[in-house]
Amino acid sequence: MPIKIPNDLPASTILRDEGISVMREDDAIRQDIRPMEIAVLNLMPEKVKTETQLARKLGRSPLQVTMTLITTGSYTPKNAPASHMSTFYKPWKEVRHRKFDGLIVTGAPIERMDFEEVVYWPEMCEILDWAETNVHGCFYLCWAGQAALYHHYGIPKYDMGRKLSGIYSHRLRTRSQPLVVGLDDDFDVPVSRWTEVHEEDIARHEDLIVLADSDDAGICLMQDRSGRRVFMFNHLEYDAGTLRDEYERDRAASPDAQVPARYFPDDDPSREPRNRWRSNGQMLYGNWLNIIYQTTPFDIEQIGLDLVPDAKLSAAD
Repeated sequence: MPIKIPNDLPASTILRDEGISVMREDDAIRQDIRPMEIAVLNLMPEKVKTETQLARKLGRSPLQVTMTLITTGSYTPKNAPASHMSTFYKPWKEVRHRKFDGLIVTGAPIERMDFEEVVYWPEMCEILDWAETNVHGCFYLCWAGQAALYHHYGIPKYDMGRKLSGIYSHRLRTRSQPLVVGLDDDFDVPVSRWTEVHEEDIARHEDLIVLADSDDAGICLMQDRSGRRVFMFNHLEYDAGTLRDEYERDRAASPDAQVPARYFPDDDPSREPRNRWRSNGQMLYGNWLNIIYQTTPFDIEQIGLDLVPDAKLSAAD
C-alpha cells in the first residue's frame, strides 16, 4: 500500500524516484478503506530531509498510511521556509481535537539545554499529555525520547561532555517483544547526540523495558510495557549521507569536530559512506505500524475512550 502525503511535498518526488508507492490525495479519497493516521511532530531544523526520511520508512509498509505534519505554535522554525511550513504543516493546536493511530516526535538540536529552558517546553508537555488520550501509539526519537522519559517518569538526561557520532554496533536485549521481531541479533545504528539516559534510572521503573543497547553507545531502544510508548535515542531512519552532512556542519563551526566513528570507509571523509542499517530500520518502523494496525480501534474516534495509563497491548491482541 502507498503512503498518502500532500501532492506537492518535496518527499513525494523523492520517494517516487526510489520506487516507493505514493498516493495522491485525490486518488486516496476514492478508496473505501481506513488508512492509518500518523502524525509527525517534526522538530528538526532541516524539515524536508527529516520528513522525507520518515515518509520513506512509513511508505514501505504494506498498510496505507496518511502522514500529517504538525509543528509547535509557540516556536517558529528559523531554518525552514515560511512557505513550506504554511503549506505542509499544521500547528498542533489546530489538530488537537483529532485522534491519530500513531504519533512520531523527532529529536531537536537542543539536547544540551535543560528541558525547562526550551522555549516550547510547556507546549511539548501539553502534547505529551494530549497523546495519552488522542494517540494510540507514540514513537519518540532522540531528544523527544529523553523528553518523554523526563515528563512521564522524571528520568533525567546526562551530558556526555562530547558528541557521540558514528555507526555503533548494538545488540538486542530481548526477542520477545513484537517491536523487535525480525531485527538482527547485532545491528549497526547511526548515533548522533551529546546526551544519554542511564540504566540505573530506567531500572527504577518496572513499566520500562530496554530492547537494545551498545557497549559504546549505551541504551538505544526502549518501550513501556503497554507498547504504546516507544523511545528510540538513535537514528535508524537516517540516510547514508546524514552523518556526513552533520559532520560538515560541525566542522564548519569547529575545526576540531570529530570524524564520525566507523562511518566513512577507512575513516576517510573524502570517501562515500554506505548505508548498513537500512533493512533493520525498515523492520523496526514496519513492526511499529503493524502493532498499531492490529490494536487500534477501527473507529478512530474510539481511541483513548477505554484506555487507562497501564493498558496492555500484547502481541496477541
